[in-house]
Amino acid sequence: MAPTSAQLQETEWVKFPGGELEGKRPKVLCAACRKGQKPAATLCFQCYRAELDRETALKAAGELDTASDARFQDSLPFDPVNHVRLGQLKAERAEARAAARIGAGAYVDRRRQAQIAARHALLAIAAGLKARQLAPTESRAAMGSALHAAELQLPDAWLPFVMSR
Repeated sequence: MAPTSAQLQETEWVKFPGGELEGKRPKVLCAACRKGQKPAATLCFQCYRAELDRETALKAAGELDTASDARFQDSLPFDPVNHVRLGQLKAERAEARAAARIGAGAYVDRRRQAQIAARHALLAIAAGLKARQLAPTESRAAMGSALHAAELQLPDAWLPFVMSR
């Protein structure tokens, strides 16, 4: 089967000006060749260099480790820390936290800690049931009764934070 003219054109080599050397048809053209000022049968040096630059950039992009420490070291050194401003920000944050603990805010942290403790208790029950290696129906029934007990004892507003249904 003979290759089509489009396939020939992709793999065709074109001549440099002077006709002595040939190069592969470039995928990137210089500005003058894009405007059509030069004949398509010859390969100018700028097109040749543009194609080499493109291949080099693609190879470098393929070898780039985006999670490497070296990539992040390029942005160093960072600006020095403004310790005076940092101290002011810490003091303002401490005042804001103290103000948040006045009145009803004093119980917000305790409520959050209680929700976390309830979630950990349910996870401990689930781990204990898994360690017992009960039959799946018995395990589901035991976990269901533990969840039902939690629903009866905990406020409704807590349930989304403690367990998922």
